[in-house]
Amino acid sequence: MSCRIMSFNANGIRSAERKGFFGWFAQQNIDVLCVQETKAQEHQLDAAHRPLAYHTYFFDAEKKGYSGVAIYSRVKPDQVHCGLGWPSADSEGRYIRADFGELSVISLYLPSGTSGDERQQVKFDFMDYYEQFLHEQLHSGRQFIICGDWNIVHKEIDIKNFKSNQKNSGCLPEERAWLDKLFEQWGWVDAFRVVNQEPHQYTWWSQRGRAWDNNVGWRIDYQVISPDLRDKVIGAEIYRAQKFSDHAPLTIEYQL
Repeated sequence: MSCRIMSFNANGIRSAERKGFFGWFAQQNIDVLCVQETKAQEHQLDAAHRPLAYHTYFFDAEKKGYSGVAIYSRVKPDQVHCGLGWPSADSEGRYIRADFGELSVISLYLPSGTSGDERQQVKFDFMDYYEQFLHEQLHSGRQFIICGDWNIVHKEIDIKNFKSNQKNSGCLPEERAWLDKLFEQWGWVDAFRVVNQEPHQYTWWSQRGRAWDNNVGWRIDYQVISPDLRDKVIGAEIYRAQKFSDHAPLTIEYQL
């Protein structure tokens, strides 16, 4: 059975809706949508943000207009889990998981460290804590598709200006080494790279200058999958024909 899963950092789900995201989404035949940076409280979202064909689940940040994640699913999940049990992460609404049989689909929004040293330390702390979950999940016997904005490029191929960004959050050597460990030592899989090895495949562009127009981007949005799903990946697309956010929707198709 073919299953299409989309990950999308909306940079404000209400903003994305005003830019036509949900009208476009309705034509995409998506089974599960994972959203990051909803920047809204669930009670603020009306029918325009809740397509009738989908069950919708939100995990909001306590701070209004900040962070937040969501999952939209055609099939009602067996169970939905919100949060990691770590107060500083959960207060920012960064993790929601939906279980379908032996498969779990997760919407993850890993912190950014771009605003300064304090937030970079928050990011490192999150990575250390979340690593424990990834280790446990890898050995749980379940299958996982972790969709989201990981706020880290992995390789030089994943960013336009690699050398000039070595000291910038998201491209720091220790951040990329963390992804090396997950992918190359532990066995987690970057689903996009299973089927697309081409350069210049970006999912985020700075709002400064003409980064979007000139494709000066970063690939920081992933679908990270458990090793037993590697052979199930049959297609991948980053959609750039319309701009709904500073991130582009990433769709992966699986044969499950």
